[in-house]
Amino acid sequence: MIICGIKLTHDGALALIDDQQLVCCIEMEKLDNAPRYMHFNIEMDRLEQLLQQYGYSFNSIDRLVLDGWAPEEQITINLGKGNFPVKLAGYGSMVMRENILERQCFDMPGFSGLSYASYQHVAGHIAGAYCTSPFANQQEDAFVLIWDGGMYPQLFYFHHKTGSVENLGVLFMLIGNIYSIFSQHFGPYKVKEGVVNDQLSVAGKVMAYIALGELKPELLPVFRSIYDAPGQKNMQFANSFSKTFLQQVQGRNYRDEDILHTFHVFLEQLLVEKLTAKIKRYPGRQPNLCFAGGCALNIKWNSAIRNTGLFKEVWVPPFPNDSGSALGTACCEMITAGTNYALDWNVYSGPAAINNGADEKWITQETTVQELAQLLFEKNEPVVFLNGAAELGPRALGNRSILAPATDAAMKEVLNKIKSRESYRPVAPICLEEDAPDIFEPGIRDPYMLFDHKVRPAWKDRIPAVCHLDGTARLQTVNSTDNPVIYELLMAYKQLSGIPLLCNTSANLNGRGFFPDAASAMAWNEVNYVWCNNRLYEKTEKHSFQLLSPTYNTSI
Repeated sequence: MIICGIKLTHDGALALIDDQQLVCCIEMEKLDNAPRYMHFNIEMDRLEQLLQQYGYSFNSIDRLVLDGWAPEEQITINLGKGNFPVKLAGYGSMVMRENILERQCFDMPGFSGLSYASYQHVAGHIAGAYCTSPFANQQEDAFVLIWDGGMYPQLFYFHHKTGSVENLGVLFMLIGNIYSIFSQHFGPYKVKEGVVNDQLSVAGKVMAYIALGELKPELLPVFRSIYDAPGQKNMQFANSFSKTFLQQVQGRNYRDEDILHTFHVFLEQLLVEKLTAKIKRYPGRQPNLCFAGGCALNIKWNSAIRNTGLFKEVWVPPFPNDSGSALGTACCEMITAGTNYALDWNVYSGPAAINNGADEKWITQETTVQELAQLLFEKNEPVVFLNGAAELGPRALGNRSILAPATDAAMKEVLNKIKSRESYRPVAPICLEEDAPDIFEPGIRDPYMLFDHKVRPAWKDRIPAVCHLDGTARLQTVNSTDNPVIYELLMAYKQLSGIPLLCNTSANLNGRGFFPDAASAMAWNEVNYVWCNNRLYEKTEKHSFQLLSPTYNTSI
């Protein structure tokens, strides 16, 4: 059975599943340097072209599935016959006791005889998280925690034997967007009254910014008293919570950085407290947890949950936010259609990188991974690295990355400058899995950059570019199976330098999706080298990055 899932709203995408195997997942932002969070905007001719690249056509699709959304919003689709409003299943801010995997069917407007299914948005997060998890492969049950922007944190339990989802209820009454809504009153995120900031992008920035602050323990009871105060906690509670806090601390001269840091800790403690209490009400269940929704991109919360010891394993997919919703709604249909709930998938299932665009300003030649490692070692400057199919989700995991040596503290400044990012933003390390425990704490396997790790003291001076202000790192580990090309590059670089990691940040224009081709990276014109599928493009008139000469300690 061939299933095509489509996410129409922000983070628009299509996912194609053929007999429980993921063929591809194409996020709109990863085509043509499109803006981040792009809606689904392709007509039938383009859709047909995309499917043909994988040997399929629109007519070969057995089941078409559209992700659910808020019913008050009018959503349209254009498949070459104009924009038509479509009916969708709901959002699921707080689901009650209904069948969470209820399948709703509709006729496609403008297409005689074409019908589609739709599932609640929350159901897509549940199915996408579970079906990609190791628990599905092991035929085990699992708790599934979903906390998305417009949702309260909700706990479910997936019963593998029956393919059914049990609703265990809400943990607490704060929607995921509270993190962004609260921040709009402080620091660089402060906005004028009545204006809402960009909630899709600001949360990740705040997570980095709080490293500038410190915990103020006396504020934790203030946050808790506001939350515990009697009164209705509806969808507007996030706004009233923020305004009440402002009133209570007015004139107390707290730094914005400290307030945001402490608020982060308050939410983390509340999440752990309520999750722990809820799990203890269900003894004897299999101690597996899937966590998805936009809040599952918060690496510190993920680590806090893992550190509770409540679970044998915590699984966070690399696309926990809405970038995984097309895949998730397709997984809902896969669950409904059969008895095998484990998706055969690979994180590198996005659009393929294209070699193109060389001109007189760039020279080009075939360059092996070993030769690229030599270049990184000798030149000590950033290289755009484009390889094969793009990674799924919002984080560059090696195939759409800017790579650079981490031995010079100034490299973080260089990377943030060429990316037009704030100076406090961290740069992630991409590291050989077998060496990670020696460099990071805990340093265990983390192939999707979704947990928090501390840089061990002995390594802080050796890899300063990937040390965040609080001494942590958003680590990605790589082994020979995860990404053989990156693994080969890191091995070669380690042999030369004694350092088994590189800086890794996303290769994209500011506010845009990943570079789709070499031409885009060259047109960006911020680096001297672009490597794409074993071909190196070298700028003839070089930028000067004014970095220190690298110094290496080859003993490891």
